[in-house]
Amino acid sequence: MTIGNVIKKYRKNSGMTQEEMAARLGVTAPAVNKWEKGVTLPDVALLAPIARLLGITTDELLSFKDELTDEEINQYLSKLQKDLESRDFHDVFLSVKKKIEEYPNCERLIWQAAVILDAKRMTAELPNKDMYDGVIFGWFERCLLSEDERIRNQAADSLFHAFIRQENYEKAAQYLDYFSLENPERKRKKALVDSKTGKRTDAYRAYEELIYTGYQHIQMTLNDLRILYMEDDDHEMAKKLVEVSSSVASAFEMGKYNEVCFGLHVAIWEKDAPWTAQLMQEILDSAGTISDFTKSKLYQHMVIKPVDPDFSVGLRQKLLKSLGDEAFNYMRGNEDWEKLKSERKKPSRNRK
Repeated sequence: MTIGNVIKKYRKNSGMTQEEMAARLGVTAPAVNKWEKGVTLPDVALLAPIARLLGITTDELLSFKDELTDEEINQYLSKLQKDLESRDFHDVFLSVKKKIEEYPNCERLIWQAAVILDAKRMTAELPNKDMYDGVIFGWFERCLLSEDERIRNQAADSLFHAFIRQENYEKAAQYLDYFSLENPERKRKKALVDSKTGKRTDAYRAYEELIYTGYQHIQMTLNDLRILYMEDDDHEMAKKLVEVSSSVASAFEMGKYNEVCFGLHVAIWEKDAPWTAQLMQEILDSAGTISDFTKSKLYQHMVIKPVDPDFSVGLRQKLLKSLGDEAFNYMRGNEDWEKLKSERKKPSRNRK
């Protein structure tokens, strides 16, 4: 906001006319009018009296306000999006540029306005889209210095994709450093660069590793959510999440064992004898498939440590041994359970 706009805003808020303000300051009404229109600026000696008269600080008078409130930013961005639908892009761009010059330290305004303008110019039929690169990219670069990690990441993301669109992959890769090594987005973006620069095997491997770690994260989250519902005695949702976990294991081709194992915890919790016996039978029968994901083409480029053939045999024996645990006391007398327990006396075998 210019000094003229500040004067006009607070003069009206106080209920003064230009003539009244002029009289109190010892100037003419046309002089006040010129200030408000931006034709001239008040004399330096008048700045303090003007601020006192308007009930504001000299910083506010001179528009030294670094930040807008979230509400003010949201209102401005909403208007910006509407303006882009009804006005010439270049005119709107210039108005945004002026707004950012007024609030050069308002990082959220700069970042989100730049994102909106960048997206619009990519989708609109503009004759010279590239002419805005310098300014818009400059805004993103300024946001890379933000103390707000979210703003830094979003600005880096915008610049990364901008240079990917320009096929400047070396430049795009420079923005990967703004993402932490633990952030999967860094790995995904690196894979995209690799796929464009002849390192396709590396790209395949990275994408597959992201799928695998994504699966693990999903299942851990589903498990935690399932436990939460169990703590709140919500049987319907606990069983629903067992179904979801099973479907996820199937979709990610993790093998039959991983598709059937999730319900056992809930079955024990509910003391559902028929379901427990059914699940345990399926788990025992599929123990040999626990590492079947290594055979899936979804993970064919990953370097996976071979699974010891005796692992599934040992797993099955541990499961059989657990049939006598106290947690399964409610299974006493169940015919199917007793048949399973009798298998502990048979020679070790690995069903598939």
